[in-house]
Amino acid sequence: MELLEGSAAIAESAIAAGCRFFAGYPMSPFTGLLENMSHKLPAAGGVFINAESEIEGVNMAIGAAATGARAATGSCGQGIALMQEAIAEAALNETPMVVFNMARNQQDYFQCTRGGGWGDYRTITLAPKDVPEAVEHTQRLFHLADRYRAPVILYGDPLIAQTRVGVEIRKRDFGPLPPKDWALDGSGGGTGRSRQIWTWAMGKATDPGPGPDRHWRAVATKFQTIEDAEQLHEQSDVDDAETVVVAFGSAAKFVEYVVRELRAEGHKVGWFRPITLWPFPGAALTEATRTAKRVLVFELNAGQMLDDVRMHAADRSAIRFIGGVSIAESGLAYGELLDAPVLRNLILEASR
Repeated sequence: MELLEGSAAIAESAIAAGCRFFAGYPMSPFTGLLENMSHKLPAAGGVFINAESEIEGVNMAIGAAATGARAATGSCGQGIALMQEAIAEAALNETPMVVFNMARNQQDYFQCTRGGGWGDYRTITLAPKDVPEAVEHTQRLFHLADRYRAPVILYGDPLIAQTRVGVEIRKRDFGPLPPKDWALDGSGGGTGRSRQIWTWAMGKATDPGPGPDRHWRAVATKFQTIEDAEQLHEQSDVDDAETVVVAFGSAAKFVEYVVRELRAEGHKVGWFRPITLWPFPGAALTEATRTAKRVLVFELNAGQMLDDVRMHAADRSAIRFIGGVSIAESGLAYGELLDAPVLRNLILEASR
């Protein structure tokens, strides 16, 4: 057990998972992760590059991942906005990598779950509620990236990046993975069957492969498989709850605390947390809200996860939004809506 800041813990967990290439450009609160990778990764035999822009960083990561290395990049939401074309290309070219979004707030939900690139793709996105979970999710995401040959996202925030807690860093085993027989490792040179990662010309002239149409159909089918197989969630006290509060990430930790207090006072309140923002655990939310009179959505934005809750809550008329934009004056931390007493009042007022 070590006492580590979140950014340091995530960096060490990524290295324990086998990450050996990292490129990025500083932007707070991602900068802490970048700095930790800059001295921890080379010491572990990996390569770190402080790129000149987010666009260069993400494309460097794609290049490293194409060789079969476990590679990653990241930023906060503003920088990841610049990476959207490259993330889409990685998804459609089936190049696995991890993208760390150490976001400034919870306003990147659409970005992580809908994306801004082209083509039929999604990005598996895990939203940890605290540093220990971020450590676990980091290694799970490297596994999922390799399992499905896809880019994946860790959605963090200032609390996770900058909170110092006791954590255990160890290599985790999530099961076997397929061989990387697609990797551009140079072993096919001169054989007439060299490899490439580019969907517009799958295979060489002597072995044309599936071509773009069949390839993109297969990719679309793969993402449907992921949606069915990789949903994760957490819930408590929903069986007899008249009110179920839905929240994600660090905000959900505050909801969990407040709901425990209200339960102790006799209020029939429960909570539901999507761990995977995509694929969203819709069937589980339907079941968790089946008997609820009210479904309260708490997120620190103008209402983004709200769309997914509307699609999956058992009774859409029961949904009430109790979140909102809440940013500190610096723009780099949460505002007063994340105060437990404020959240408590929001839940009680909406439950009347």
